[in-house]
Amino acid sequence: MKANKRVQEAALKHTTSKLVAALESSIFSWPLPMPPREASDFPTLLPSNPEQLVKQALGLFQADRGGFERHLISTVELVVPYRMGLSENVFEEHEKWLMRRLDDVAERILFATCTAWLAEALDPSAPDTDKWWLSISLLCGLSNKPDGQPVHQGYHLLESIALAERPGTWHTQPEDGPHNIGWDPHAIVPRSALTAHHEGAVAALWMLEKLEQGDTPRRQLLVEWMMLLLERRELVEPLALGEIMLRRAADPDDSIAARLVVTLPRLLESDKESGLAVLKILSGRKEVSVQRALADVLTRLFRRIEWDAVPILEKMLASDDETILAAASSTIGDLRFLDDARYADEVSNLADHPIPIVRRNLVSTLRYYITNFPDDERRVISRLWLDGDEVVAARLRELFIRMEEVDPDSFGQQISRIDAEDKSALNYLWEVLEIRNAGRPQAWIKWMAGEGEVPSITAQKPLERGPQTNIEVDLPQLSDALETLDGENLE
Repeated sequence: MKANKRVQEAALKHTTSKLVAALESSIFSWPLPMPPREASDFPTLLPSNPEQLVKQALGLFQADRGGFERHLISTVELVVPYRMGLSENVFEEHEKWLMRRLDDVAERILFATCTAWLAEALDPSAPDTDKWWLSISLLCGLSNKPDGQPVHQGYHLLESIALAERPGTWHTQPEDGPHNIGWDPHAIVPRSALTAHHEGAVAALWMLEKLEQGDTPRRQLLVEWMMLLLERRELVEPLALGEIMLRRAADPDDSIAARLVVTLPRLLESDKESGLAVLKILSGRKEVSVQRALADVLTRLFRRIEWDAVPILEKMLASDDETILAAASSTIGDLRFLDDARYADEVSNLADHPIPIVRRNLVSTLRYYITNFPDDERRVISRLWLDGDEVVAARLRELFIRMEEVDPDSFGQQISRIDAEDKSALNYLWEVLEIRNAGRPQAWIKWMAGEGEVPSITAQKPLERGPQTNIEVDLPQLSDALETLDGENLE
C-alpha cells in the first residue's frame, strides 16, 4: 500500500501542475464562447477573470479526491500492458514503470476530468454553466500536440460540443442487418441523423479557430481533428471546414500542408467546390513533401474529380523526385477509366522513361493494355522487354507465359518483334517456358523460322464435374435466404 500511496501522491502533484499550466495557457484565448446549453431558471454568469477561474478549477479538482483516484485506477488499467496488469498488486510491482510515465498518466486523468465537467455542462435537464467555463478552458489548454489524447479524446469532446450532447452519448447507431441475430428484414428502424447544435457549433468553431491561431503543433492537431470531422458530413458546413482548410492549404509549415492533402478526398465528397479550391493551392506548392502527399492520394482523386486530376498527374510525371514518379506512374492505370487512347499514349511515353521504377510500375497495367490493344502498334511490350531491366523482364515473363497459353497469335506477334531486334533476347523466356511446358519453345522457334504453324492454345480447360447428387431444394426458402444475404456485399 505504500507504493500505491507514493504513486497516487506523485500523480496528483504532477496532474495538478499540468492542470494549472493548461488553464493558464488558455487565458490567451479569452473571451470564452457561451455555453450551448443554459438553465432557463438561472442566468448565465460570465467568469469574472481568468485568475479566479484557475483557482475555482484547482479547488474543485483537489476537493474531488475520490474522482481523482477513480480516474487514476482506470488510467493505470489502460496504460499498463496486459501481461503486467495481470498481477494483483500493480502499483507495488510496477511503481518505477508508472513513475516514468507520469506525463501520460496525468494527461489521461485531465482529459477524464474535462470529460466529466463537460458532461455536466451539457446535461440537457440541468446544465452546469460553471462547469462549461472550466471544461472549455481546460480542453483549449490541453489541445497542444498532434498525437495521443488530444487527437482522439479531444476530438470526441469537440464533436460533443458541436452537437451539444454529453460526451459518451452514441450520436449515431449502427445499421441493423443480417449480421445481427435479432434482425427483422421487415422492421422499419428510424435512422438517427446528426444535427449540429447552433450554439454548440459556434463554440466548436471557436475551438478550431484557437488551434488555427496557435503554434505548429496546435495547427497540426487542427488538421487531425478535421480529418475526423470530415467523416461527419453534417458538421462540415456548420464548422466551416472548407474555409479553414483553404487557409491552411497556404500554411507556412509544409508538414501541415502535406498532412492536409490526406483530407482532400473526403472534402471533395462533402464540398466539391471547396475541395477543388484547396487542391489548386496545394498542387501549386513546390515543397517535395506536399507533392509526395498528393501523389499518394492521386488514385482517390481520380475517382472523385476525374479529368480535373489529369493536370496533376502530368505535373508529377515531369518531377525529378523518384518517390513522386513512383507514385504517379502507378496511377497511370486510372486514365483508362477516362480515355483508352490517352491511357495507351501515356503508357507508350513512359515505356522509355529513364527511371527504372517508372518502367517497372507500368507492367502492372499491361494486362489491360494488351487486352484492349492486342496489336500493340505502339510496341510498348517489346520495348519494355528489350530495355534490359531484370525486374521488368521477370514481371513481363509471367504475362508472356499466360499470353502464350490463351492467345498464341498475340504472343507470336510480340516475340517476332523482339526476335527481329535481338536474336538472344528471348532466351530467358524459353528457359522458363521449357520448364512450364516442355517442347513449346522449340515449336515457337520453328514457327519464327517459317518451318511450322502457330502452336495451338495450351490453356487448361475447366475441370470436369464429378458425379452429381440429386438434392431437393425448397425454392421459396432458397429465395428468402438469397434476399436476406442481398444486404451483405458477398461476392
